[in-house]
Amino acid sequence: MASVANGGGGANGGNKVFSLRLQYYCVMAAVVVAVMVLSLVLVSPAAMGAVRENLGSVVAAASSAGGGVRGDAVVAGEATVAAERELEPPVVLFNFGDSNSDTGGVAAAGGIRIMPPEGRTYFQHPTGRLSDGRVIIDFICESLNTHELNPYLKSIGSDYSNGVNFAMAGSTVSRGVSPYSLNVQVDQFVYFKHRSLELFGRGLKGPVNKEGFENALYMMDIGHNDVAGVMHTPSDKWDKKLREIVGEIKDAIRILHDNGARKFWIHGTGALGCLPALVVQEKGEHDAHGCLAKYNRAAQEFNKRLSDLCDEMRLHVKNATIVYTDMFAIKYDFVANHTKYGMSATASKHAR
Repeated sequence: MASVANGGGGANGGNKVFSLRLQYYCVMAAVVVAVMVLSLVLVSPAAMGAVRENLGSVVAAASSAGGGVRGDAVVAGEATVAAERELEPPVVLFNFGDSNSDTGGVAAAGGIRIMPPEGRTYFQHPTGRLSDGRVIIDFICESLNTHELNPYLKSIGSDYSNGVNFAMAGSTVSRGVSPYSLNVQVDQFVYFKHRSLELFGRGLKGPVNKEGFENALYMMDIGHNDVAGVMHTPSDKWDKKLREIVGEIKDAIRILHDNGARKFWIHGTGALGCLPALVVQEKGEHDAHGCLAKYNRAAQEFNKRLSDLCDEMRLHVKNATIVYTDMFAIKYDFVANHTKYGMSATASKHAR
């Protein structure tokens, strides 16, 4: 979780935070690139055709005219493209998750005033994120040219016109473990959609209209806490526990699909065994890069089952796009090949 990146003390505390934060931002860049590709895939052919047509008009006008006329053509063309963009539906996202994508939800829910240095590297003030900068969902929003998602429970200053962030730090997929488990977050979405459409039905202004819900991107970044919890149960229970966790995610996707969701972006969990806090607190076999092998094996097993679920859902869920992102491979690469990214040592090795 993002919160773990800020953990740890002692003489090497600064090095741990610096190294892990550098890894974290590199991961953000990788995810942004992936999402930008996805956003191109999701743009309708008609919209892309309109943009290309207008750009072609601008180029033709500019090449055939001279002096001030060329400038006028370019300005007119840019205005036309801008007008086309105004007609395109706004970007809408709904995110479900834990502290990896919490943008202030748990702080709002608990009335917690988080103090600096949280938020110092980007926002310059505390925001409720369990990070000293941005989290993955912030970079995704930036890549899609929309503002940061506001937490569902943030009552002051929220703008939900581009969607809602239901993620809460400490949340789990499993029911009854945390107050805002995945099923609760999905229930919150269903309520939000019902109330929004009810407002439009009464002729009032709601945050998201019917088309917004239909075209939205539905994201899940959750399961991290569940897998960590599984490691504290008898090993003969792991298979059953992981099966139950993935089953809950399947139910959540089905409920969202029944409520109109068609575009899903599902994150696997990262390299749990490389988190400095776990490396310090837990005993066990370490791999060549200083990570706890047992935790990473569990994370990989969870991700395999989650990836298989996405494959299954693509076959059985109609008219839906389901993208699975292997966050373990991305994050572990920064640990295993840290020198390639300008780091002399990883936070995991410092923690040892």
